[in-house]
Amino acid sequence: MTPFGLKVRAMRTEKGVTLKEMARALDVSPAYLSALEHGRRSRPSRAHVHRVCVYFNIIWDDAEELERLAALSHPRVTVDTAGLGAEATELANRLAQSIRKLPQAKVERLLAELREG
Repeated sequence: MTPFGLKVRAMRTEKGVTLKEMARALDVSPAYLSALEHGRRSRPSRAHVHRVCVYFNIIWDDAEELERLAALSHPRVTVDTAGLGAEATELANRLAQSIRKLPQAKVERLLAELREG
């Protein structure tokens, strides 16, 4: 699941909206919306994020937050370490190799540290 997908699902659940209802309103298929929520699709376009904001009547800071989450929701990330030090390249490679095996608590700690930085 992606940060954007998690947020959209939470908003949908909070409003009592089914996947089919939301998909119909956004003029997308339920399969697409489900794949987007579960991180099996690339990050949503700005137009799609805007349609979600309109659908849920989200404005200002909340809309910016949803756009930020969408930008952080590409399920297949490429990390370009060209021109960086050997440590940065090693970090990127080790993370790619081990991310599926990391305990949730460690993921949360690493993410918190990166957010602070």
